[in-house]
Amino acid sequence: MSIETNLLEIKNEIEQVQVTLVAVSKTKSVEEIKEAYDAGQRIFGENQVQELVEKHPALPQDIFWHMIGHLQTNKVKYIAPFVHLIQSVDSLKLLKEIDKNAKKHNRVIDCLLQIHIAEEESKFGLSHEEVIELLRSGDYQQMQNIRIVGLMGIATNTENGKVIKEEFYELKTFFDGLKISFFKEKDYFNILSMGMSSDYRLAITQGSNMIRLGSGIFGSRANKQ
Repeated sequence: MSIETNLLEIKNEIEQVQVTLVAVSKTKSVEEIKEAYDAGQRIFGENQVQELVEKHPALPQDIFWHMIGHLQTNKVKYIAPFVHLIQSVDSLKLLKEIDKNAKKHNRVIDCLLQIHIAEEESKFGLSHEEVIELLRSGDYQQMQNIRIVGLMGIATNTENGKVIKEEFYELKTFFDGLKISFFKEKDYFNILSMGMSSDYRLAITQGSNMIRLGSGIFGSRANKQ
């Protein structure tokens, strides 16, 4: 099926549940991204800074670019002028760097804290304890050029739906707790990004309001041979 057909099917499916769709365009060509853009998609997510920096000037400037992959502190400066949302903040050190670079460009950059919910140790993310510590820290309190607008999590790569469902449930519960404890007066803390092409339907049932789909839109790389 075409990219346009895939997009329209997914958008029709999630229309009633008010979920924001991020098209994961890593490894995809400018032409493929433009095809999704022409079908009405405006939010795209990239995993690699270099790819994002190369694609940004080659595509329409009303695209909202999300950084969804692991972000090294020394790469923040390259995306700080234009990135719309950084979904993968996994340390106070990184948050400081984003704040510093956002200030240089006279911007406030929206961020999600990435929470480690998967069984795999290889996945990045903060523990619940680290999040509480970060939000209570004096360094965070002084930041004026970032805004934490929600949480992001990646579930275990498994066929076991029960495991995935429990991980998403845990993240939604933590999100609700943080909202009450730290963001009660902040109406911008409202994004819960969880769910990819293989598990987005399950994520939505557990309260996700932002999903990150790559192969579900663009097809698997095997189909592009």
